[in-house]
Amino acid sequence: MKKADIFEFYARLAADNPAPETELAYGNHFQLLVAVTLSAQSTDVGVNKATRRLFQEVKTPEQMVALGEAGLKQHIKTIGLFNAKAKNVIALSQRLIAAYHSEVPADRDALETLPGVGRKTANVVMNCAFGAETFAVDTHIFRVGNRTGLAPGKTPLAVEKILDKSTPQPFRLHAHHWLILHGRYTCKARTPECWRCNVVDLCAFRPKTAMPAQKVARQQPGDP
Repeated sequence: MKKADIFEFYARLAADNPAPETELAYGNHFQLLVAVTLSAQSTDVGVNKATRRLFQEVKTPEQMVALGEAGLKQHIKTIGLFNAKAKNVIALSQRLIAAYHSEVPADRDALETLPGVGRKTANVVMNCAFGAETFAVDTHIFRVGNRTGLAPGKTPLAVEKILDKSTPQPFRLHAHHWLILHGRYTCKARTPECWRCNVVDLCAFRPKTAMPAQKVARQQPGDP
């Protein structure tokens, strides 16, 4: 995608949603870290359901450790890989207490030393908690980057590096949220909804998907 088109691509997404935010629910930096860790291979909706009562009870690493692995499992058993995630969350809580005075470190390398925290999770925390211009490449961003031609790459890290290099100001802070939301609700995995996409003319994807027949049938003459 050409430089001018990249700017226009982000400008249109920004016009539709000037201040995008993560759809994960949390009350502080520790809860954000836990929520993002739990969200691997799970939906934000599913994680929010699991953490609603958990986060009423647990707001600090000390409280998480006191809850224990068995107690945590009872809260998160509805989400995928909950056994491994419970083990990691308890372990990362213990490490935050021992190494970081119970505070979530504002450093990506330090975050990646925590159990269960990979680069994507660290990037999300750095962006949402500390306002860092990071690009957390999940399945949605990987798909959008490749499908549109915005950031074609064979691995999430390759896509991240291209986005980091090509994304201009003033869009860098919110870029990964715009791309996630675009992939989640418009540029969907199975059938992208090109017929209602506001960046369709900038996108390299071919062929464009047309409006479903049932929607065409429901539209009346003179409808937009």
